[in-house]
Amino acid sequence: MKRGKNYQDSIKLVDRSNLYEVTEAMDLILQTAKAKFDETVEAHIKLGVDSRHADQQVRGAIVLPHGTGKTKKVLVFAKGEKEKEALDAGADFVGADDLANKIQKENWFDFDVVVATPDMMGVVGKLGRILGPKGLMPNPKSGTVTFEVERAINEIKAGKVEYRLDKTNIIHVPIGKVSFGADKLIENFTALMDAVVKAKPAAAKGQYLRSVAVSSTMGPGIKINPMKALG
Repeated sequence: MKRGKNYQDSIKLVDRSNLYEVTEAMDLILQTAKAKFDETVEAHIKLGVDSRHADQQVRGAIVLPHGTGKTKKVLVFAKGEKEKEALDAGADFVGADDLANKIQKENWFDFDVVVATPDMMGVVGKLGRILGPKGLMPNPKSGTVTFEVERAINEIKAGKVEYRLDKTNIIHVPIGKVSFGADKLIENFTALMDAVVKAKPAAAKGQYLRSVAVSSTMGPGIKINPMKALG
């Protein structure tokens, strides 16, 4: 794969064989992000678990101290008083069967997060095959299946992110924008790492944090020493 000049310049700044301290890694992120737009910074955490086993799943959500730098569009499945509560709390879309039909028939996905009250899961459950693969299915563990609609929306708007294993046992989570600066990125990263460590399954054996890396949208990956990833 041929890389652009900016990437080639950035990669020269990174020692691919080195495991950096968190502060060093975030400083490098700022140096290697050379795009003309405000790049997103992501953390990539490989865990010593097997996502094929239910008792080794790692999934949850956390409100990052400084948010993600992106305002998410929230869709809420609710009715009655909870529908009004969602609208008052600033949900971008609120409804029931009407929204489910729009998603199914029009392939509509103009939203980032789906919240549902428990009594609406009969409607939402029919969308499992559509929402599931896109990571949009509401889940109690991430706080998106709840009667506390206002709280859920406020947390999402404030910068709540969900973390979950992919098929290769890696968690990919945005932790902010390059414009945040190193200090805010470090605080967001540390909060995420704390949450992931606390979510360690009892069935996990051996080294839990296998590898940790951060990267900006267009920049190279920067490896962080897993033993020092918690600061």
